Amino acid sequence: MCGIAGGVWSANSEPLSRSQLEKMLHAIRHRGPDDYGVYFSASEGNGNENDPPSASAALGHRRLSIIDLSGGRQPLSNEDGTIWVSFNGEIYNYRELRKELIHQGHVFRTDSDTEVIVHLYEEYGVRCVDKMRGMFVFAVWDESRERLLLARDRLGQKPLFYRQESGRLLFASELKAILEVSGIPLQVNRQAIDLYLTYQYIPHPTSILSGFQKLPPASIAVYERNELTVERYWKPPYDDPIEATPAARSEALAELRETLTEAVRLRMRSDVPLGAFLSGGIDSTIIAGLMQSLSEKPVHTFSIGFPVHEYDERAYAREAAKFLGTEHHEFLVDPSALETLSTLIWHYDEPFSDSSAIPTMALSEVTRKIVTVALSGDGSDELFAGYHRYRAVDLAGKADWLPRPVKAALAAKIWQKIPTSTRQRSLGRRAKRFIAALGQSPERRYLRWIGIFDEDSRHNLYTREFQESLDGFDSGDFIDDAYAEYPNRDFLTRTTAVDVLTYLPCDILSKVDIASMCHSLEARSPFLDHHVVELAARMPAEWKYSNGKGKQILIEAFSDLIPESIQNRSKMGFGVPIDHWFRNELKPLMKETLLSDRCLDRGYFRPDALKLMIDEHLNGRWDHSYRLWNLVCLEHWHRVFLEGARPEEAVPV
Repeated sequence: MCGIAGGVWSANSEPLSRSQLEKMLHAIRHRGPDDYGVYFSASEGNGNENDPPSASAALGHRRLSIIDLSGGRQPLSNEDGTIWVSFNGEIYNYRELRKELIHQGHVFRTDSDTEVIVHLYEEYGVRCVDKMRGMFVFAVWDESRERLLLARDRLGQKPLFYRQESGRLLFASELKAILEVSGIPLQVNRQAIDLYLTYQYIPHPTSILSGFQKLPPASIAVYERNELTVERYWKPPYDDPIEATPAARSEALAELRETLTEAVRLRMRSDVPLGAFLSGGIDSTIIAGLMQSLSEKPVHTFSIGFPVHEYDERAYAREAAKFLGTEHHEFLVDPSALETLSTLIWHYDEPFSDSSAIPTMALSEVTRKIVTVALSGDGSDELFAGYHRYRAVDLAGKADWLPRPVKAALAAKIWQKIPTSTRQRSLGRRAKRFIAALGQSPERRYLRWIGIFDEDSRHNLYTREFQESLDGFDSGDFIDDAYAEYPNRDFLTRTTAVDVLTYLPCDILSKVDIASMCHSLEARSPFLDHHVVELAARMPAEWKYSNGKGKQILIEAFSDLIPESIQNRSKMGFGVPIDHWFRNELKPLMKETLLSDRCLDRGYFRPDALKLMIDEHLNGRWDHSYRLWNLVCLEHWHRVFLEGARPEEAVPV
């Protein structure tokens, strides 16, 4: 696992100097503390005056050594030095690809998966990505064509930011690296703020800063002759469903067992110690169980918990570890984990308010003390209908058959005035959210359920000037576009597909990548092997979800690895007690942040609306914890990235 950076520029535009590239790499040194390297194209500074190059390139790399520890230094080239690559990720089937390429006449100098990319590009061009089974972002510079290829893995496990200017393209694994280039303007994208308040993340390809973009998952970008083209090369095959017959289901069960086992086996390829995250839920227990079945000695497993009981899963993790025979380690997180909030904000580059980033960073830190690679169960909930909210989707689908007057009556605001618990996860709160959305389209109803601020609450919060600056922008288009990808499946399946295309890469995978890489830990997700994803995408909804419960076929396929108590337990999630902390230990942080002149002077939010939200939360009239955390993270992002209040680790040495 590593970090990459670089750029391409035309003869008449500003070049990327070596010192600037080294500053970019220094900003992402946490992603690869073991080594670094740079490459400048042979034409850069050395071109024939009579026939100067039209474009030059620079590639940079920070390395976290996982495979071929003594070789595989990057950037790396083919035999004659005409094709160079800088690569972040893992190609899990590199050994099989290497054999094929050698048979086709290619000569290898290292045992690394990086060199496979070079020869795949020689053989297949920009469609080399079709052959790869892994998580990756890479940049290939083709000297003879003066072409830069940027590519991102199918599910979006690895990030890539870029900025296109006049005659120049800059790119890096993290936004902060590009900001090290001198003269880069810092202008906040106001539409990105609206997106952030909607989703708690900023969806691709948008970035928080104007002029920057994120390469979407399953995409390749080709920069040639000062033109950039972005193309999608893969999508989950939800539009090719398996026929729901008993024989097909039996075959799918066997295939699921075989495919996921193979995905775990491939992800255990490593020249450094590895382990697994273990929450005691179904997903992580299956992955840890498969690892243990493939290992000759106890696998290291890691879990984390909280002193607030309803957020603490350590007992389940202990039970799973004992059942599987792993060597288990567990740790506790308390509010002191937020003492370095600026560090969390700095690592995430953009405003990001999934509060589970806090325990994920803490878990990654303690895990890295023992292993360098950790496998996780990420992706299973989206692929096998594991989230609680899919129950609401199923129930609302039945309610859609009710006459329109009945739905209108149920959605009336009077029901929202009935007193209920203020707890975010209480049955009463969920019932209110469910009823309030019944009058909307199924797509916008789902957005209302998963969103942080719905449309009405956002507009009530914004100042008039900020609202006018959005000029009718609709943050819900991101969800609508994802639903439009698969119009012919049942709505529950379409919704899980939407989460695979949106929430999974933009929230879950971004959270895990940043949290793990800030501690130089590589996180691998077997459920996101594209063969597993393709199989799950084609399965009928009733195989995954029935009688109000998800993951049915997954539990059946791996029942021997899951203790019965865990098979039947309710999903807890990986949240943190922000609601409790904001009423107690973190109350001063919240008030100082959101009611400060610095925050109010930005002109985004109405002071009276902010104060009302804080008062309602502190008085226990409503649980605004997720919204308040969303706003706290946004304000601290401004302080860290626009005002220079950066953590000590961000200061160049």
